[in-house]
Amino acid sequence: MNFFSYLTMELKKLKRSKILLLLCIPVLMMWLPSIINSEKIFDTQQIPITPEHNFFIQGFMGMAWFMIPASLIICVVLLTQTEHRSRGILKMLSLPVDTKKLCLAKFVVLLLLAGIQMLMTIAAYTLSAFLASNMQDYSFLLEPSYVWSAVFRLYVAAIPMAAVFWMLGTFLKSPVFSAGLGLASIVPSVLMINTKVWWAYPMSYPFYLLMVEYGKAAKGVYETQITWLPWLPAAIIITIISLAVSCIGFGRMERS
Repeated sequence: MNFFSYLTMELKKLKRSKILLLLCIPVLMMWLPSIINSEKIFDTQQIPITPEHNFFIQGFMGMAWFMIPASLIICVVLLTQTEHRSRGILKMLSLPVDTKKLCLAKFVVLLLLAGIQMLMTIAAYTLSAFLASNMQDYSFLLEPSYVWSAVFRLYVAAIPMAAVFWMLGTFLKSPVFSAGLGLASIVPSVLMINTKVWWAYPMSYPFYLLMVEYGKAAKGVYETQITWLPWLPAAIIITIISLAVSCIGFGRMERS
C-alpha cells in the first residue's frame, strides 16, 4: 500500500467518529462571549488599539493559548483510541502494513482536523463580528486577507506542537496520562513567550505569533518582529525528531 492508501483508510474512519463535532465546542466557547460582551471591546484600557483589532485579538487569545493545543490533545487521544477499540490495532499489525506510513497518515489526519477547526474559527469570527457590529453599530470586521493570513500562520505554528503531542500519544499507553501531560504543558506557554528560549517550547508558538499580531495592532505593547533564528530551525528539528520517534514507537507496545 502506498501512503495515499493509508491516508484514505484513515479518513474513512473519521465518518464513524464524533471528532468533528467535538472540534466545534471550543470554537463556540471562544466566540459566544465576544458577542455577548461586545460593548466591552471599546474599553481598550488606554492601549492604542482599534476596537476591531481588539475584538479579533481577544477572541483568538483563548484559542491560541489553550483551545488549539487542547483540541490537538483530544484529537490525538481519539485517533489513537480508534485503533484500540475491539483490539483493532492488533488486527492491523497482523497484516503486512508499513507502521511508519500508517503513523504518518494518522498525523496528516490530525493536521487536517486542526485545519478544519481553523476554518470553523474563521467562520465563527466572521459571524460573531457581524452580529456584534449590528449590535453596537460599529464594524468589527477586519479585512478577510488579514484574518486568513493571521489564522494560517497560527495553524502552521501549531504543527511542531502537534508533532510533540502525537509523539506522546504514540509512546504513552495510558490516554489519560498522555492527555494530562499534554494539558499540563499548555500552562507554561504564557511564561515561555517572554523568555529568550521560547523557541525551544513548541506549545508556545501559536500564542507567540498572536502576541506579535497584538504588538502590530497596539504599538508598544509587544514586539512586532518575528525572531526567525533560531526559531525556524528549532521548529523544523523538533517536528522531525518528534515524528521520527512517533514512527519508531507506533504499535511498539502492541507488538511486544
